[in-house]
Amino acid sequence: MAGKPSTQHLFANVLTRVQAVCAAELGAGIDLSRVVVEPPKDPSHGDMATNAAMVLAREAQTKPRDLAEKIASRLRTDDLIASVDVAGPGFINLTLKVSVWADTLRAVLGEGNSYGQSAIGAGEKVNVEYVSANPTGPMHVGHCRGAVFGDALASLLQFAGFDVTREYYINDAGAQVDVLGRSAFLRYREALGESIGEIPEGLYPGDYLKPVGQALSAEYGDQLLTMNEGAWLPVVRAKAIAMMMEAIKGDLAALNIRHDVFFSERSLVESGNNRVAQTVDFLRSKDDVYEGRLPPPKGAPVDDYEDREQTLFRATAYGDDVDRPLLKSDGSYTYFASDIAYHKNKFDRGFRNLVDVWGADHGGYIKRVEAAIKAVTLGKATLDVKIVQLVKLLRNGEPVKMSKRSGDFVTLREVVEEVGKDAVRFMMLYRKNDAVLDFDLAKVIEQSRENPVFYVQYGHARGHSVFRNARETIPDLPEEAAARASFLADAALDRLTDPAELDLLRRLALYPRTVEAAATAHEPHRIAFYLYDLASEFHALWTRGRDLPYLRFIINNDADLTKARLAMVQGVVSVLASGLAVLGVDAPDEMR
Repeated sequence: MAGKPSTQHLFANVLTRVQAVCAAELGAGIDLSRVVVEPPKDPSHGDMATNAAMVLAREAQTKPRDLAEKIASRLRTDDLIASVDVAGPGFINLTLKVSVWADTLRAVLGEGNSYGQSAIGAGEKVNVEYVSANPTGPMHVGHCRGAVFGDALASLLQFAGFDVTREYYINDAGAQVDVLGRSAFLRYREALGESIGEIPEGLYPGDYLKPVGQALSAEYGDQLLTMNEGAWLPVVRAKAIAMMMEAIKGDLAALNIRHDVFFSERSLVESGNNRVAQTVDFLRSKDDVYEGRLPPPKGAPVDDYEDREQTLFRATAYGDDVDRPLLKSDGSYTYFASDIAYHKNKFDRGFRNLVDVWGADHGGYIKRVEAAIKAVTLGKATLDVKIVQLVKLLRNGEPVKMSKRSGDFVTLREVVEEVGKDAVRFMMLYRKNDAVLDFDLAKVIEQSRENPVFYVQYGHARGHSVFRNARETIPDLPEEAAARASFLADAALDRLTDPAELDLLRRLALYPRTVEAAATAHEPHRIAFYLYDLASEFHALWTRGRDLPYLRFIINNDADLTKARLAMVQGVVSVLASGLAVLGVDAPDEMR
């Protein structure tokens, strides 16, 4: 993903021209922020459409259709535009000159890996927190989707010019890690030769804690047995968390996911530097904390409701439905109080743009955290919570049985080892994050059009097979991508005139806009969809060439046309490789 982003892609270029025309027609003071240029829903309407007249008519105090005609008249003199049509109440449809698509391909060849890269992020710092699974066991397939989504989103934001930090929040301070410690202590006793029988209800049953027990046995012998729980629990808990986190990092590495920051929840409540207490005091100083009672919940029960006088955060002042407890009845801080302190810490580290990736069961938690962030950052930070829905793991349409190693779920590592990193990553992104995903282990390794990851990777590999075949007629065609693009840059691209070829070039022109739209919406699935569409058009053109020899990429008696088509293939290969890199998926030169 190296390289300098282009200053302006085609859609941005045309938008600039439309805005200039609007300013010339209506005066420099007109608000142009809502004017957009986008592909029309119906391709027969042209190459691009703008809403300029529709959104500016009121400020211009004229009818949209009348304004559209004036804007259209000015646009018809533009050197990129072949024709302009006004449709309906005032939509403006633009058809670009054919030469524009050749210029787009030259941009792809010239910019290489940086084509599609954007500067819209302007170096703004963004914190993307994802996975953050409790360190109580190995990663399972449910964690997998959030891990892949968060990692791809971070890469997408980097590609769009943001300064991204990838972060993992280690939940190492709650009751669940005490349960982990007691479960590990049982395995420690087992490692010392004791028969432990059935794992008691409430403890973690999986075999994954056996290595923790063995490590404790090797380090401490039987001396932990002589201690009371208050003495051995912190020791065992710390060892278990450390070993679980190493296992989790290994599971994530199998998907090529690595975080920049691992932030410990326990660090927030360290003696002498209790940041949760400091955060509560800060909120209290703003009159955002008070002592009071909560009304009984209406309808469904609220999990943290207690009918008693308690310390409450004034969440309703910041858009939440109810005020929220900060202290439990035993005097310890609620998980929510720790969460407030954690997000304030992100803000204190210089992040104003926060993205949290959460599981499907956390949807009801969003409003209170948004409220808390408004309070502790004085409204200076924004939070976007992306919910990733459940993954249904299937094999040939049938649910997959649970894993013996984990005790009650299928591990992420098992899935990656069976179908490979690329299939897991692409298919986890080939559906919008908030839709339930069926992941069929048999289908994701099929070599067919119905398997999107294969189809996209095959598009890249097919392009390279074209280059290998072309070297029989053009022996000096370089193998290295940048050198090959440079070699093809002077091709007679005006020879690309077939409608399918021009459609392919239009698709290439759409890539930078897709990147910016996906980054702005925090939706990496848009890149996966785009790549599938690009690969589909490329495969379709290749297939037509098999039936119609004049459309083949290599024309033995026409070197100029061959070079132009190889340039087109290079453009497709470059963009497929770029998009796959954003998604963290390999772009193979050959499929085996």
